[in-house]
This record gives sequence, C-alpha cells and structure tokens, in this order.
Amino acid sequence: MLILTSQNYHSDEANKQYMSNSQYKDFLACESKAMAKINGWKESAPSVFGVGSYVHAAFEGTLDTYKIEYATEIFNAKGKPYADYAKADDMIRVLKSDPFCMFILQGQKEVIMTAGFAGAVWKIRLDLYAPERSLFADIKTVKSIHDKYWDNDRGYVSFVEAYKYDTQMAIYAEIEKRFSKRQNWYKPLIVAVSKEDVPDKEVIGFDDNDIERELETIAGNMPRIMSVKTGMEEPNRCEKCRFCRESKQLKGITHYLDLQVG
Repeated sequence: MLILTSQNYHSDEANKQYMSNSQYKDFLACESKAMAKINGWKESAPSVFGVGSYVHAAFEGTLDTYKIEYATEIFNAKGKPYADYAKADDMIRVLKSDPFCMFILQGQKEVIMTAGFAGAVWKIRLDLYAPERSLFADIKTVKSIHDKYWDNDRGYVSFVEAYKYDTQMAIYAEIEKRFSKRQNWYKPLIVAVSKEDVPDKEVIGFDDNDIERELETIAGNMPRIMSVKTGMEEPNRCEKCRFCRESKQLKGITHYLDLQVG
C-alpha cells in the first residue's frame, strides 16, 4: 500500500487505499458524495478551512510558512490580517497563555499511523502525540464551545456530538492502539478554542466506555461502506448535498408532501 507522508496524506490515491475518519463520516452523510470525493471531486476550496489550519500551524511550528503560502488569503493590501485571521491570532494567544493547555500540547506533532480495523485499513494523523503520558490530542476551533446543536435522533447535543468528534476520537484511539500493538487505549483529548469575541477554551476528555460504544457503531456500519467503496454495491444518494445538487437529474414530478426537509 501507499506509504503515507504529510505530502500525500490527503491525496486521491491515499483516500482510495485507506479509510479515514473524514471518509467514514462522508459515507454516513452521502455515499454518492463519498465515492465522488474518492474519485477526485472537490467539495469546496481549501480556504474554507483556513482559520482552523492557521491555528493548527501555530502549534505545529509552521505558521510562518503558512503565512507565506496563503499570504493573499490572510492579509489585505495594507498587510493587515483579515478579520478571521486576526481572530485566529487571538485564539492562538488564548491557548498559549494557558499553562495547562500548553502542557497538554507538548509532544510529537502531526503523527501519521495506519492499522486495520473493521474490514478496512485506516489512516489517522494525530495533532499531538505524547506516548510517554499515554495520551493524544486534537485541536478544534469552534464557533462556541457551549452552543447546543439539534440532532434529529438525539435532540440537542454539544459540538462534540454534532460534528462527530466522539467518533473521531474513538477511531484515533483504536488505530493508535493497533499500530502500537497494545491492549489498552491512550487517553483521547480535544483542546477546543472558540471563535467568540473573547475566545473560550476547554480540554475535553473521553473514557473507555465512550470509545467502545463508538467503535461498535463503526464496526456495524463498515460492511455496507466497504461494499460500496469496493464497487460491490451502488452508492445511495442523499439528494441534499452539494454533489447531489450538482449531479441531479430529474425524472418526474415530486408531490410537495414528499419533499425532504430538515
């Protein structure tokens, strides 16, 4: 299989050969979109994720390079950062001024691992890896740490559940464990910082029961996902996402009571 590096981690070939957290979530949302992305379709411009990448770069130690590479996106004609990136600088300062956050974020940066699980070979990239402390951490930039989000199945939930970060942390914990050939999971942590006028921050943890519950759900979903990914079954369309809107071909009239809403 393809040997993964920071340069090819997000490549089309890597996504064809490996399952990942983001690909898994794509399949749950829309199988047709997931397959399109594997085959090279791009959902949006990379700049959509610019602020999060900017904050990550600060803790990787690559922010100066990032500023040069994306200078026209970050700075206006007068050399001042646009509002979103000025806010990102505030978010970075908030984390760096907190001794506990900085303690958690000490360790190896952007560590790539692969391992087999639930009928697929998975790839993960850990923002922070500290095996000497039996933990890993992921930095998340969020609108608000304490906002509530509506989920049709669970009602109001936190941003962690809304964006399925609990699923991500379980996948990371399992793949790290299998890669390291251990019997126990390391402690998964999220270092969250908000985009509010005064940024908030939290270090958020998960226990073994959380990980086990999510892994059981993932294992139950993977047979269908791998059947679609390997071409054994046709992908379903959600008819709501950008890919489905782009590729939609009408075949008749829809009664107004049959319109999908929500």
